[in-house]
Amino acid sequence: MKRRALGALGVFLAGAMLLAGCGKSGSTSSNSGAKDAKKFPEQTKMTTAKSGGSITVAEETDTPFTGIFLDELADSQIDSDVSQFGAESLFATDDQYKINNKGSATFKLDRKAKTVTIEVKKGVKWSDGKQVTAKDVEYAYEIIANKDSGSSRYTNSIANIVGIAAYHAGKAKTISGIDMPDGANGRKVVIHFLTMKPGMTQSGNGYFWESAAPYHYLKDVPFSKLKSSDKVRKNPLYYGPFKVQKIVRGQSVTWVRNPYYWRGTPKLKKITISVISENTASQSIKSKKFDVINVVNSQWKEVKGTKGYNFVAQIPLSYSYLGFKVGKWDKKTGSVKMNKNSKMNNRSLRQAMAYAMNVDEVENHYTQGLSFRVKTLVPEGFGDFYNSKLAGFPKNLKKANALLDKAGYKKKKGETYRRDPNGKKLTIHLAAMSGAPNQEAIVQNYIQQWKKVGLHVTLTTGRLIEFNSFYDKVENDDPSVDVFEAVWSLSSEPSQNDLYSAQAPFNFTRFESAENTKMLKEMDSQKSFNHAYRVKVFHKWQAYMQKEAYVVPLTNSYSITAVNSKLVNYSLKPSKSGLVWYQVGYKK
Repeated sequence: MKRRALGALGVFLAGAMLLAGCGKSGSTSSNSGAKDAKKFPEQTKMTTAKSGGSITVAEETDTPFTGIFLDELADSQIDSDVSQFGAESLFATDDQYKINNKGSATFKLDRKAKTVTIEVKKGVKWSDGKQVTAKDVEYAYEIIANKDSGSSRYTNSIANIVGIAAYHAGKAKTISGIDMPDGANGRKVVIHFLTMKPGMTQSGNGYFWESAAPYHYLKDVPFSKLKSSDKVRKNPLYYGPFKVQKIVRGQSVTWVRNPYYWRGTPKLKKITISVISENTASQSIKSKKFDVINVVNSQWKEVKGTKGYNFVAQIPLSYSYLGFKVGKWDKKTGSVKMNKNSKMNNRSLRQAMAYAMNVDEVENHYTQGLSFRVKTLVPEGFGDFYNSKLAGFPKNLKKANALLDKAGYKKKKGETYRRDPNGKKLTIHLAAMSGAPNQEAIVQNYIQQWKKVGLHVTLTTGRLIEFNSFYDKVENDDPSVDVFEAVWSLSSEPSQNDLYSAQAPFNFTRFESAENTKMLKEMDSQKSFNHAYRVKVFHKWQAYMQKEAYVVPLTNSYSITAVNSKLVNYSLKPSKSGLVWYQVGYKK
């Protein structure tokens, strides 16, 4: 399925999407899967489609979707996936994610005046027929910045809008830096910024929001009730090509044409997206149960020859990672509160755990190279911002043991496990998500790897944790979590501010340092309008994060989608993002 970046950092992914998926333990360690994926195009045939017809789409997850149908409040990739047919961004982009004026709104940046002007096009209407207005654009910021709404989208980056911090703190009733020159029912919005940032021409930059929210429809719902209201959960409004017809809570959503869609009539008449278990994905492909379905990478061998599908592929901007908890989120200050004495606040311990892992072996074993170890927190897809000189953490048990010895993690005679530097018994609690059938095997493999270097790692709750419960524990700094394995779907602008700054709710490790803060500010500073300078800062930051190892990147994967061979105009290209579901249809 098409994955949309939401805000500056995208969203949580279910762990199994990038970790190996399901496969037989006897699978070969060749890279034949990666070779196949490289051959696949990013889109099916692009041609005239006929009008009419319905399709079924699969959403592979072992957990029901939460069903928050409002971008400002949604966090999970699963919610993003099930709403993709109606949730259209205000802006279109080129294939490098640079914003252009081909979307539902135009965009004009004035560096001197420190403004961005957004104008919604005439005829862009909600699925109830009402024009999308300036107030709808402004209201989205109110939802994000109002503490009562529970949005995790209020970040350091969005706080760069004039007056939004005062509104967030409850000191102002409106956001002074957002003007509506033609009034609330006009279509123009001017946003004033404290400072202009180099990433502002890119989609997903986090300094301004890229969606609107239907004010006329939601205005009577208190901010504190929005997330649970029927208008968000059961009867949402969208201005994209499709509107919600029916929701089976947590299981499926049926979408039909939005009769007011600004581009015209979508080709397809109806789309139904349904949750299925990853266990049944390969069987669903072989039995042609769905028209659009993602391939679970370790099932590739089982499905690769299936007739009746075209396969399209890409490497998404995402990665799985190991995070070490070293503090808590302070709601009062809206920032992380690091605990210098926390169990995992020892660099040698963190590095040793990373070096003990056999990520390359695991991925070759289960996915024939379709998933692969990543070396830094900035994916290769970001071009020259990626620091190719870094090695990451390839398996090195000798190095892991040496780090632990030197840091004072010693074993007492006759004991299997090391004690902490104070001589106390050390147990490390790992939270990992449930998912595909071999997820358990992979996680247990890593636990055995850590045992080899004398570290006693056990699973939080004693088992793998369901997606929603997992993020509930991680977000709320549950004391039963010392280390966690999670997955990011990233935005298309490489700034790291909204993931790793002290004011980022998504900084789940709760790590902060003066050096990290300085570099994050530099990468989005005035100096960084000079591309070469910005690249230099990114490279320096990646090296710093590798040294500190509070967050250790693990894997990324080719994402392969099987598309019914009778369908045309399905594309994974960024420039086609807003057009996909308007254009997809059966070939004539």
